[in-house]
Amino acid sequence: MGEAEGVVFGHRDGHGFVKRDDGEPDVYISQQEMRSVLHRDRVKVRLVRFDRKGRPEGRILEIVERRKAPIIGRLLNEGGAWLVAPEDRRYGQDILIPKNATASAVAGQVVAVELTEPPSMYSQPVGRITEVLGEIDDPGMEIEIAVRKYEVPYRFSAETLAQTAKLPDHVRAVDMKGRINLTDVPLVTIDGEDARDFDDAVYCEPHKSGRGKNAFSGWRLIVAIADVSHYVKPGEALDNDAYERATSVYFPRRVIPMLPEKLSNGLCSLNPEENRLSMVCDMLIGEDGEQGAYQFYPAVINSHARLTYTEVAAVLGNTRGPEAAERAELVPHLLNLHDVYRALLKARTRRGAIDFETTETQIICDDNGRIERIVPRTRNDAHKLIEEAMLAANVCAADFIALHEHPALFRVHEGPTPEKKITLQNYLKALGLGLSISDDPKPAEYQALAQATKDRVDAQQIHSMLLRSMQQAIYTPKNSGHFGLAYEAYAHFTSPIRRYPDLLVHRVIKALLQGRRYHLHAPEVETSASAGARKSSRAAGKTGESEMAHWVSAGEHCSANERRADEASRDVEAWLKCRFMRERLGEEFSGTVSAATTFGLFVTLDTLYVEGLVHITELGGEYFKFDEVRQELRGERTGIRYAIGARVRVQVSRVDLDGRKIDFRIVREAEGERLLGRGRKTEPAQRGSAPTAAEQLASVEAQDRQVKRAGRKPKTGGAPGVAHRPAITKTASRGAKPASKRSKR
Repeated sequence: MGEAEGVVFGHRDGHGFVKRDDGEPDVYISQQEMRSVLHRDRVKVRLVRFDRKGRPEGRILEIVERRKAPIIGRLLNEGGAWLVAPEDRRYGQDILIPKNATASAVAGQVVAVELTEPPSMYSQPVGRITEVLGEIDDPGMEIEIAVRKYEVPYRFSAETLAQTAKLPDHVRAVDMKGRINLTDVPLVTIDGEDARDFDDAVYCEPHKSGRGKNAFSGWRLIVAIADVSHYVKPGEALDNDAYERATSVYFPRRVIPMLPEKLSNGLCSLNPEENRLSMVCDMLIGEDGEQGAYQFYPAVINSHARLTYTEVAAVLGNTRGPEAAERAELVPHLLNLHDVYRALLKARTRRGAIDFETTETQIICDDNGRIERIVPRTRNDAHKLIEEAMLAANVCAADFIALHEHPALFRVHEGPTPEKKITLQNYLKALGLGLSISDDPKPAEYQALAQATKDRVDAQQIHSMLLRSMQQAIYTPKNSGHFGLAYEAYAHFTSPIRRYPDLLVHRVIKALLQGRRYHLHAPEVETSASAGARKSSRAAGKTGESEMAHWVSAGEHCSANERRADEASRDVEAWLKCRFMRERLGEEFSGTVSAATTFGLFVTLDTLYVEGLVHITELGGEYFKFDEVRQELRGERTGIRYAIGARVRVQVSRVDLDGRKIDFRIVREAEGERLLGRGRKTEPAQRGSAPTAAEQLASVEAQDRQVKRAGRKPKTGGAPGVAHRPAITKTASRGAKPASKRSKR
C-alpha cells in the first residue's frame, strides 16, 4: 500500500501518529508498534490498512533518526530499580537508569536524561542523568521543565554573547548617518504596566492637502518601529540564535527573549528621552479610515514619553483629569490618535473584519511564582488604538512588498476548510437561526453572524463554533490574504524585537528602498529545511526554486516555533493552575460549559477562570449521546442537554499535576438556582415557577424506583432544554482524554 517517511508524535494513551513529510494524512501507529520508537523520532512506515473512516494505519519499517534532545522527567526508585518517568506523557515509556548513571540526583527530583540505549520491541530505553534541575516544588521549576520539554533555546551561544558585548551602549553619530531625524516629533510608546521592551512608538496629526477632486482630509499617522536589522546582520551569531528561537516566549514572571537583553531592553527598546534607530511607516489616513498614501524610511527618533494603556484611557476619558494635567503637552496628540483610531475602526467594520469579544485572563503570581489570583484583562480604547495603528503599518508593509513582487514572509490566515465549512453550516442549520455562511464564505459573513447573535443566551457557543471553523494563521511566502482581518495582503512588521518574521520583513523593505533585492541567507534555513518543505516549493513563482524553498522553509520554521512557544506557555499556565486548584479540592464553584465532547464537558469557573473536565462518568446514571452537529451532550431518557454556555455548579474532585488536568464533578444546584441547558443563564427560582433541575431529577429518580418495584419500564419523558444531573453515555470510554486546545490563529 506504499511507504512514507515522517516524524512520530506519541499520544499519552500509548499509540502514536507519523506526520508525513509529503503532507498526506497522518499515519496511525499502534501501541505495540510504538514500543520500538519514541516521540519525535524520524521513521519510515509502511501503510498496511485503512480504518472504517479511511484513515491510514502503518507499521514501522525503519528508524531513520533518533531524537537526540534530553528527556525531562522525575527520578523514581521502584523496588531498587532507578527509572525516570518522562514529564511529557507522549514518550509513553519510562527510562531505566543504571545505578552508576544517576549522578547526584535523589528520588523525586526533576532531571534531564540522555538515552544510551534506544527502546526496542522487547526492552525499555536506558539512559543516564545529565542534569539535575531540582525539586518539583522549587520556585520557577515549571518554567525550567517547559523550556526543556519543548526544546525552547534558553541559553545564547558564546559567540552571540561575545558579539553582544561588543555592541555600543548608546546610538552613535555614525549609526544615524543617512537617516531622517524625527527626534523633535513627539512620538510616544503605549504599553502595559509590566512591559520591559518598547518596540513601537506612535504619533498623529491632522492633515489636509490638495484641492478640488484631489483634496485630502484626514490624519498623518507615524508608526516608528525599532530597527533591529541595523544590529542583527544575516549570518552572524546573533542572527543564527535569533532564527533558531524565531520568537520570544512569555511565561508568568519570566520571558525567554529572542534577542539578548542588551538589545531587547536596551539599544532596540524605544526608551523615553533616548535616541533610537527605527524604521518608520509614515501614512496618510482619510476621514473614512482608508489609507491615502504611505512611505517607509529609516529614521532616528526620541520617544517623548513612556505611557501605559491605563494612563492613556484615563486621558481620553477625561481631558481635564489628573492624568491629562500631568501630560498636558501630549493630550492634543493623544486625541488625534483617538480620532484616527475611530476612523480606522469604521473602515474595519466596512471591510467586514471579524471581531469576537473574548475574555483574556492574566495570572498574578506571588514572590514564589505561585498563582495569587487570576484576573480578566480589560481592553480599553488605548489597547484598540495601538492595535489599529499596528494593523495599518503591517498592511502597508505587505502592500509595499507585494507591489515590488519580492519574496517575503506574509502572515496568512485562510478561510475554513471544506470540512469545517460543512460542519459549521450544519450546526447553524440545526440551531434554526435563519443565518448561515455561503459555500465561498467571506469575513463579513462571519462578522454579521457574530453581530446578529451577540445578545443571544447561547452567543458564547455560537461564537466558539465560528472560531473553531477557521484555520490557524501561518507564515508563508505565498500571499493568500488574511481572512480574519479581511486583508488582501498582511505581514508582520511591528515587532522585530520578539518575532523573526518581522526582522525579515524589515530587511526586505530596506533592500527595496536601496533599489536592490534581499536574498535570504542560506544558513538561516539549513537547520530546519525539511524534505517536505523543499518538495512543496517546486511550483514557486518567478524566483528560483532554491530561493523560494528557503522562504518556504523559513516560514514553516517560524510558524512551528510560534506554536512551540504557545504550547510551552500554556503548559506552564496549566501547571500553575493545577497547583492553584490543588489547594481547593472539595470546594464548589459556579461555572460555564466551554466545550462538549464524547467523553464529557469542559467547564470554566466564573470567579477563578480555570477550566476543568467533568468526565462523562461523573454526570450520573443516565445514558448520554454526543450530538456532533449541535455540539452538545443529550440525555436519551430525559432529553436534558449540556451545550457550550450552559450554567453548571461543580466540585473540584481531582487535580493531576503531572498530567496538567483538573477534574470536576457536577453537584446538585442549591435552592434558589436552576440549571438551564442550551447556554441559558442561571435564574433565581420563583414561587410557582417551573421546578428546579434538582427537583426534576428527584422526580425522575422517584419514578424510576416505582417502575422497578412494579417490574415495568419507565415512561418518563423529561424536560427538554433543562440541564440537570445526568449520567453515562454509551459512546464514552473511561480512558478517553480531552483533546488539546487549538492554538491561536
